[in-house]
Amino acid sequence: MPRLSTGTAKAGHPSPTAPPAAFVWTRRIVLTLLTVFAVTPVYVMVSSSLKPLEDVSGAFRWIPSGLTLRPYIDIWDTVPLARYFLNSLIVAGAATLCSVVIATFAAYAVSRYRFRGKRVFTVTILSTQMFPGILFLLPLFLIFVNLGNATGIALYGSRGALILTYLTFTLPFSVWMLIGYFDSIPRDLDEAALVDGCGPVGALFRVVVPAAVPGIVAVAVYSFMTAWGEVLFASVMTNDTTRTLAIGLQGYATQTQVYWNQVMAASLVASVPVVAGFLLLQRYLVAGLTAGAVK
Repeated sequence: MPRLSTGTAKAGHPSPTAPPAAFVWTRRIVLTLLTVFAVTPVYVMVSSSLKPLEDVSGAFRWIPSGLTLRPYIDIWDTVPLARYFLNSLIVAGAATLCSVVIATFAAYAVSRYRFRGKRVFTVTILSTQMFPGILFLLPLFLIFVNLGNATGIALYGSRGALILTYLTFTLPFSVWMLIGYFDSIPRDLDEAALVDGCGPVGALFRVVVPAAVPGIVAVAVYSFMTAWGEVLFASVMTNDTTRTLAIGLQGYATQTQVYWNQVMAASLVASVPVVAGFLLLQRYLVAGLTAGAVK
């Protein structure tokens, strides 16, 4: 009995569903240009961080004449980079932890319970993202100064004030995204946990939170990246003791000299935690952002 043809293309003939050759080459050229555009600044940063200062201050050379690791050693002595690094870790870590915990409880309440003003609450949370951050700079500054004068607690210039400032930006988006992610989790899981003897809090931590790990990780990464690289509020709300890493990089520029090789080296060191965390949690981050945004 003769076999039926499977419809596959013969050797030497293009498949009917294959894209045109012009489209393929256009896509390759565009992707190549985008790759070069994205990689070039990274190459300039890395190569500049490995050059002596005299090679960086003059005309730029694409191929360094000599490489040295001295800038990575000097960055810790030129400015107190270790203290700035510790301040950034404390502020970004605390802001991330508070944002994740508060957003988890708030999003779970909005997703699972009905209460008066629920729609107004969600719309208000989303509307806060419409305002630029600089509008809150002066009000927050006055609030911290007046509270410090009234209570005697030094809020201005402290890490606590900076953590509260970052929460005003990361918390609304975190709550909004977790609401969408919790809505995608079937309520039957909560009901099964309640039948088994768990309370609402037990159902949240034993059932909902494990199922919402991608969304929580996405919120944590977003909060950490926002707090880690923020410059505007950190430049106003901190002093020499509580200065963060993003502001501390300005110390490599003096009135007479800019240590460009150390600036590039310190920038690479500052980007290591964010890049490493993103690469480790990329799978959860993409899943969380996709599920929360689609919902």
